[in-house]
Amino acid sequence: MDKSFEQIVLVTGASRGIGRAIAIELGTKARLVYVNFLRDEKSALKTCKLIESTGGNAKIIKFDVSDAAMSEKNVQSILDAHGRIDILVNNAGIRNDKLMAWMQEPDWKNVLDTNLASFFNVSKLIVKNMITKRFGRIVNISSTAGQVGNAGQVNYSAAKAGIIGATKALAKEVARRNITVNAVAPGFIDTEMIQGMPIEEITKMIPGARLGKVEEVSSLVGFLCSDKASYITGQIIGVNGGVA
Repeated sequence: MDKSFEQIVLVTGASRGIGRAIAIELGTKARLVYVNFLRDEKSALKTCKLIESTGGNAKIIKFDVSDAAMSEKNVQSILDAHGRIDILVNNAGIRNDKLMAWMQEPDWKNVLDTNLASFFNVSKLIVKNMITKRFGRIVNISSTAGQVGNAGQVNYSAAKAGIIGATKALAKEVARRNITVNAVAPGFIDTEMIQGMPIEEITKMIPGARLGKVEEVSSLVGFLCSDKASYITGQIIGVNGGVA
């Protein structure tokens, strides 16, 4: 069992965008960051290289967060190697936007499985381990869509609202064990996730009059995972330029 790192970190969906920025933020000499990905190994390796370029440590780990058995197997492999996972960031997510009237069952199910069921799939064994170790930091990436709802995103909004409820409930279950559970709810952040959206029209609706930057999300996640945030739990914190 490897005990050479002070903290073991798992960030899901960390090959690009917000997930990559979070993995880099959490990458330090004292930590080992597991960079989860499903398809784009090249991008996941790039995330690792960026972490290592700042003095951090990283490894890639490939699995589908929407698959319960696959998630359990890979989480267990990290626990077997290190005995613990100290920080978990549930970031993996997809969009499949359609108006409800034209939405098919796969459009609904795939988004719910990846964005919400994954929270349970990935977190269950980790929470058990954190309870035993009496320490943990869990940050779930929700969305402004889960707070206010977005037309054309009934599936995405439902999943992200579910993350908010799950965050609040789990936080109450584990607070006495020195485990914090919080959610960060980004608004419109300049990533590949918003490609295809009417950016000019969206920007007009944002009081801050611009898209957010991935670093503005990752810096908050970094704070929530630090000792300075040890009395913050069960909170949903928006990074949205004033939209919600």
